[in-house]
Amino acid sequence: MSNTIEVKVPDIGDFDKVEVIELLVAPGDEVNIEDPLITVESDKASMEIPSSDAGVVKSVLVKIGDEVSEGSVIVEMEVTAVSDSVETAVEKAIEQESSEAPQAADTPAEAVQPIAASFDGVADIETQVVVLGSGPGGYTAAFRAADLGKQVVLIEKDDFLGGVCLNVGCIPSKALLHVAEVLNEAREFSKLGVSYQEPDIDTDKLREHKNKVVGRLTGGLKQLAKQRKVQIVTGYGRFTSANTIEVEASDGSKKVVAFEHCIIAAGSSVTKLPFIPWEDERVWDSTDALELKNIPKRFLIIGGGIIGLEMATVYHALGSKVTIINLGPDLIAGADRDIVKPLERTLKKRYENIFTNAKVTEFIPGKNGITCKFEGKKTPEEDTFDNILVAIGRTPNGKLIDADKAGIFVDEYGFITVDSQQRTNVDHIFAIGDVVGQPMLAHKATHEAKIAAEVIDGQQRFFDARTIPSVAYTEPEVAWCGQTEDELKAAGIDYEKGIFPWAASGRALSVGADVGMTKVLYDKETHQMLGTGIVGKNAGELIAEAALAVEMGAEMEDIALTIHPHPTLSETLNFATEVAEGSCTDIYAPKKN
Repeated sequence: MSNTIEVKVPDIGDFDKVEVIELLVAPGDEVNIEDPLITVESDKASMEIPSSDAGVVKSVLVKIGDEVSEGSVIVEMEVTAVSDSVETAVEKAIEQESSEAPQAADTPAEAVQPIAASFDGVADIETQVVVLGSGPGGYTAAFRAADLGKQVVLIEKDDFLGGVCLNVGCIPSKALLHVAEVLNEAREFSKLGVSYQEPDIDTDKLREHKNKVVGRLTGGLKQLAKQRKVQIVTGYGRFTSANTIEVEASDGSKKVVAFEHCIIAAGSSVTKLPFIPWEDERVWDSTDALELKNIPKRFLIIGGGIIGLEMATVYHALGSKVTIINLGPDLIAGADRDIVKPLERTLKKRYENIFTNAKVTEFIPGKNGITCKFEGKKTPEEDTFDNILVAIGRTPNGKLIDADKAGIFVDEYGFITVDSQQRTNVDHIFAIGDVVGQPMLAHKATHEAKIAAEVIDGQQRFFDARTIPSVAYTEPEVAWCGQTEDELKAAGIDYEKGIFPWAASGRALSVGADVGMTKVLYDKETHQMLGTGIVGKNAGELIAEAALAVEMGAEMEDIALTIHPHPTLSETLNFATEVAEGSCTDIYAPKKN
């Protein structure tokens, strides 16, 4: 049933009277909720006044040059449904015009011309903020928005919160890596005169331990959501318009959630190539590997990145003979080679084989294993393995949520383009985490999550991190932050370098970590820290000080003159800086003038 209403200028903040400088609709035009009707301008800024309702314009009651204020009638409109979010629409317009948020430089032209579907049904749930996905970014966004006083709905396709990271990624892998570390240390103790019998590994109990760690964290998230009155809707969410998401539960039932703002935290999925025999249960992805289905005698890992190497660390400690094959020339692409080399030397002693610049060309499943044919230098023609882990990366889920129906631009790879406030090309929809681009790291997602929630709240927040640290929880660990030496060379930046080998560290020697090293990079002119790389025990913990130094623009003298406790691994950052400065006395490394 239709009715005619007057659309008025709502509260426009601090502005009293503003001048109409553009008419964006004419009689007969169809408009959707939040479509702009007119543009007004004050002495401070210009802004578009959006429609509070969907319908057909009957008459436009203002003209260019008119002055309007709160309560002025803009148009008469014949509508079929009235929105409850009149004030919200204008508040958002004010936020947009006053924020001066820069658009992403690489946003394609077509991204700013969305064709969004309209929704003319009845929503089951209405909320101010909806968050799609409950991984580290998603639940952080939901909780921060709730803390800021927003009504929040959190949509999650699984029965448990936490996403990939908490359930089948970061957390369970670290629980198993801790076990691997203890096993390896126990074996190393024989060199010190302390010998143990080979352990009896109960995979069921080990799996139970891993699941308990995950359960404690995910259960805690449910409690935190309850405390904040965040409503959880379970099911697979897909956009049906720019203001609605349809959620389909596992039993086929559906609910429609209508929202004023949305934060997409849809994450990423394991990359699966079509020629790999995924139907064979002996072929695993990272999720399968974390299930500890069995401990293969001979284990092939395809991919020499962080995920593949972490799983290699676990299964080697549990007794598997590991072979790694990597398409590229280096393990852990992205880190400097000198930081990765100590890890590579260690792994070559432990694993059956490490093949780089090589690939698997054919998989032949058989009764006694899967035979793989290889191509590359130093590889055999073929070899047979009990299990194969494919760890070749992850693919963003941008194309799996019907983003086009909301007018959201998604690139050919599945990434959603955002600006420095995490805003997509659709003004009231934000995106964070894996789905917006590299690096696909939980700590990046949580930082972006708070920015999105705070921008929705009207705060002036921007993603302006100087560095996002990366860590490989291998043995030894590899961590880096800021710019790498390779990046500085490519950019033509003059820099000072300091390297401190852990063989000269008393603490490293006492804990059997002498293969490590710490490298610092400083701007040659300003002496500000540009980057740091660390390989060795607890590198993932040690990198935090360097990340803070990069973020703060700390100079060489700031680190060199900071008294670090002795003997610790943390003082290797101090020593490496002294090497760059030319004042280190713990090794002979006089600075060349």
